[in-house]
Amino acid sequence: MNFNLFDLIFRVQDSIPDFTEISEQISLWQLIWGYDSMTQHYSLTSIIVMSLLFTFSLVAIYVFIERFLAVQRALQGESDFMNKINEYVSQGKLDTAKSLCQSTENPIARMVEKGINRIGKPMKDITTSVENVGKLEISKLERRLSMLATISGVAPMLGFLGTVLGMVKVFQEMSREKTFEIASLSSGIMEAMITTVGGLIVGIVAYMAYNYLVSKVEKVIHNMEGASLEFIDILEAPGK
Repeated sequence: MNFNLFDLIFRVQDSIPDFTEISEQISLWQLIWGYDSMTQHYSLTSIIVMSLLFTFSLVAIYVFIERFLAVQRALQGESDFMNKINEYVSQGKLDTAKSLCQSTENPIARMVEKGINRIGKPMKDITTSVENVGKLEISKLERRLSMLATISGVAPMLGFLGTVLGMVKVFQEMSREKTFEIASLSSGIMEAMITTVGGLIVGIVAYMAYNYLVSKVEKVIHNMEGASLEFIDILEAPGK
């Protein structure tokens, strides 16, 4: 009786596939693109989903770098810019103040330049002109940020879609087979889950990049609001 039991255990152990050998045969690149070691074919679903995720990641990297450089340029400028504007306007050197604004490449300088060009008109018109320029500059800074927000939401769902389609494929193959093999099931599940991992990675990175850029844009907006109020105070000072 004992002999038969041990003999059965040894036979079961011999029938279990060596997953270490299977995993060693599959490289990381093959795993990403859904290579099935059992059929020795790539999964069309994995190829499509991972290609889309790869495209999303490239778009997210491009948008982040381009927007980061744009926001950094917006934050640059002379620390005493408004002090110089106050001095020039007080002395009536409007042309010098305009030249300073034109040589300073940031949203604050463009707002102040617009206000200087409106000096002599009612204060309400000057304020409206400065606010309109500020709104245009903000819209420029926020350009393409919605793409990062969209990628951060779509990428995980796309990865999950790939997983669901992969699991459907696994169950279809199981229904066709007369004998159940753990190796075929595990490789199919691993192939399906890799798309979810890819989608989460792309989504998390895009979400972090989006929040970082939003915080930077809010800092620029805060600086613009402070500069516009300071410029209006300069024009409303006694003797102006």
